[in-house]
Amino acid sequence: MARCLSIESSSISTGDSKSRFCGLNIRPVRNKFEAVDLGLPSGTLWATCNVGAYTPEQYGDYFAWGETEPKEEYNWGTYKWCMGTYNTLTKYSTLSSYGYNGFTDGLTELLPEDDAATANWGEDWQMPSIDQMFELLQNTTTVWTTLNCVNGLLCTASNGNSIFLPAAGLMSGTTFYNDNSSHGYYWSRMRPSEGSYSEQSYSMTIYSDGIIPTHAYARTNGMTIRPVKKQ
Repeated sequence: MARCLSIESSSISTGDSKSRFCGLNIRPVRNKFEAVDLGLPSGTLWATCNVGAYTPEQYGDYFAWGETEPKEEYNWGTYKWCMGTYNTLTKYSTLSSYGYNGFTDGLTELLPEDDAATANWGEDWQMPSIDQMFELLQNTTTVWTTLNCVNGLLCTASNGNSIFLPAAGLMSGTTFYNDNSSHGYYWSRMRPSEGSYSEQSYSMTIYSDGIIPTHAYARTNGMTIRPVKKQ
């Protein structure tokens, strides 16, 4: 098995666990984020890499839904929009039984200030909607493959352009779940509008043997984000 070496700032780390890319790479200064035209019906342009990444195969950073910075621990005790438990939400709550002291605000889509793509890349970018995730998968040919020794999903459009989504796993608590780089989780900017899922939000899940276009997960999980260009 190939060993991976990553350089970030002045630190060097090696290993197979949570490796971001293989070979020797030096993180460049990022001054422009690139988008790909996949010829999608809506005209949506997808970014070439994840937030916090500098090449398509790098995992990038992990974010709880509605937070704009990565952290060391991902649970309700550290989640920004609650008072320590799943049923004490202080923002993005549609059911009083999940809100702090019955709080609700009816918000089902992230505001720009809570969108990790917008906060980290600027106002031209945002996290995708679930409709944009469905559109991506319905209008590209998807193949599980390897790019520079990183597993992931290659989405190729009829115009020949493509994006690569690395199987970056997720963070829960302080544990990194990757299952030998066989799955990845990508947050959308949406959450359920009703029902018993007020503490959850939607993501796209990619596996080595399949894809779940949209699934609700606890918003405290640390997942990767692939931005889209605002229209």
